[in-house]
Amino acid sequence: MADFSSTPDRSGLEPELGGIFRDIPERTGFEPELGGQFRQNGVYVDEVTCIGCKHCAHVAPNTFYIEPEYGRSRVYHQDGDQEAVVQEAIDTCPVNCIHWVDYTKIKDLEEVRKLQQIKPLGFPQVHRDPKPKKGHNS
Repeated sequence: MADFSSTPDRSGLEPELGGIFRDIPERTGFEPELGGQFRQNGVYVDEVTCIGCKHCAHVAPNTFYIEPEYGRSRVYHQDGDQEAVVQEAIDTCPVNCIHWVDYTKIKDLEEVRKLQQIKPLGFPQVHRDPKPKKGHNS
């Protein structure tokens, strides 16, 4: 990556430099890739709930893609599509697994996702207690 620190007319907040802020532990929501102060929320897909219908990727292909290993939707570009298009993609989700979240929380959600066990599509995603509940006959 080019070093722009010696360029006096650059602040580091230019849109083409937005990638350098992705590794900063604290995000403010004012990063260039979010559109500055106007877009302080990011979009997040709960991959455990996702059924891989691909509606979101068809509606907003510059924001969502289908992760190849498990067939679930994932956000790859927060400002890939206009907010109205992303909202339409959210509205088309049959299981409501896509959410607007505070942009500062996305990194935490991504860390939690790394620890989640995602089973292949067609398998139950919810852990079921093998013991029957009281009052239920098996």
